[in-house]
Amino acid sequence: MSAVLLCSTPVHGHVTPLLAVARHLHHSGHRVRFLSGAKYREAIEATGAEYLALPADADYDDSDMDAAFPGRVGRTGAAGIRYDITAIFLRPALSQLAAVEAALDAEATDAVLVEPMFMGTLGLAAKNREDRPAVISLGIIPLGLSSPDTAPYGLGVTPMRGPIGRLRNSLLRLFAQKVIFGGVQKEAEQLMLEATGKPLNGFFMNGQERADAIVQFSVPGFEYPRSKLPTSVHFVGPVSRSVPSAGDLPEWWEELREGKPVVHVSQGTVANRDYSQLIEPTIAGLAEEDVVVVVSTGGRPIDTLPSPLPGNVRVAPYLPHDQLLPLTDVFVSNGGYGGVHYALEHGVPLVVAGKTEDKAEVTARVGWSGAGVNLSTNAPTPAQVQQAVRRVLADDSFREASTRIGAEIKRSSGLAGLETVISDLSSSTSPAPGGLSVEGTQRTIGIS
Repeated sequence: MSAVLLCSTPVHGHVTPLLAVARHLHHSGHRVRFLSGAKYREAIEATGAEYLALPADADYDDSDMDAAFPGRVGRTGAAGIRYDITAIFLRPALSQLAAVEAALDAEATDAVLVEPMFMGTLGLAAKNREDRPAVISLGIIPLGLSSPDTAPYGLGVTPMRGPIGRLRNSLLRLFAQKVIFGGVQKEAEQLMLEATGKPLNGFFMNGQERADAIVQFSVPGFEYPRSKLPTSVHFVGPVSRSVPSAGDLPEWWEELREGKPVVHVSQGTVANRDYSQLIEPTIAGLAEEDVVVVVSTGGRPIDTLPSPLPGNVRVAPYLPHDQLLPLTDVFVSNGGYGGVHYALEHGVPLVVAGKTEDKAEVTARVGWSGAGVNLSTNAPTPAQVQQAVRRVLADDSFREASTRIGAEIKRSSGLAGLETVISDLSSSTSPAPGGLSVEGTQRTIGIS
């Protein structure tokens, strides 16, 4: 068995997938320590992992990011993105690295498992391999590796084939690195020098490339093809498969079996404070449609929804996805990586609307893969939702594409594949970060 150290920024969407990793590895007999924020201590310890605290200057309460980072208030667009990356993720890097090194000094460790925005491990990965454990990047967001075949990560721009596409990507990459993030790059270079005495070779957002392996929690069918993908990239499928649920079903549940199309809408459990972003437009847009609209409030009380609700709407705070999605004809989502994969696992086509955080990249992949309609906005109108749902219901190609990706998910190894990567790297002290390239392939660890 291996001894591993998990590292995550203290942000719900980053910690939650790693809780599933911690739980699986602990139950498989591995020694697991988990470095993150104090808010998540109880959840971390519930997995069986040992909790390690981030230093106070690298910890914050993500329930109100504007209060934790007052400088972000009023910033939008590129200025908002730059501020968030700098203040929330980059500036804690030195304290993160100090905490990681203290944990490694305290106990022998075979592998450090890190989510992509935990930038403290940039300094760790810069060390010679014989002087540190293996560093494994966990792909809890869409793959962000730089490639001539893809636009820079974060823009939500889908691939364009041929020389024109590669030229477009090159120009966009230059613009992103020199103009949008030029100032952030300089700060990252200074931090790297301070942490390691070595220069930061390359763009700071390409930190995944410095890891010994990237374990991507998706499948190739939902990721952009890259002509030269490093062999260090391993697709293992979603981190959390749909698992059997317990508890009572809502009293209206059997109505879902009466033959009308079922449209499920959710904003998840975090971005659900403002129903006007997606739930309200969906309810309004489908009010006169001959469908059943199933709403999950993500844990909020039902009476927080606007009243009265149309007659075709059914609501619950939480719903069992393993039982609901097989009955669902369209899933309307704000583009959370985990929720989208739940739908794909069950072959459910999507309508997605999300442009913040990693959602611009997730929703772009939904449209690119053919598994759904990307509305390319954070705030769709009722008419936009109505037209998109009508389109998905009328065109079988969306369900066919989702079913195809779902079949890949069912063949993938899941977290057992991560264990294989840990084992392989732990037994070797001379891996090749970045790996060799395999022309036109994307490596999958799967079960036939």
